[in-house]
Amino acid sequence: MDWKLEVVVVPVSDVDRAKHFYADRVGFVVDTDTRIGAEARIVQLTPPGSACSIIIGTGVSDSRPGSMQGLQLVVDDVEAARAALVEGGVEVSPVQHFEDGVKAEGRGGEWNSFVFFADPDGNGWAVQERPARP
Repeated sequence: MDWKLEVVVVPVSDVDRAKHFYADRVGFVVDTDTRIGAEARIVQLTPPGSACSIIIGTGVSDSRPGSMQGLQLVVDDVEAARAALVEGGVEVSPVQHFEDGVKAEGRGGEWNSFVFFADPDGNGWAVQERPARP
């Protein structure tokens, strides 16, 4: 039996602002934007090429906006990903790696090159470069 992670709820304070950030600045695809009655709105967005989506909205989470930390995307080229985020107007860290558990400037070895950014509420994301595939 497969157990697949398909959706992660990301708590935000302003759904329209977050939708604009994720879709227009980061480049996620808007899968759906649905209202369920007067109290609930679900916006599902998917990173390009991902099998897992995020949901933002109202009536979907009791978590504090900005409380999600450590969300991680994996890319083939961390420098190209950083450039795309910068082009989208996202404030993003320089390329960094971990050395003895501490962030250091520049690329690291396999699986050890990252950039970091946060959404308008402070939900924190890492973008990690995976090794080249044969």
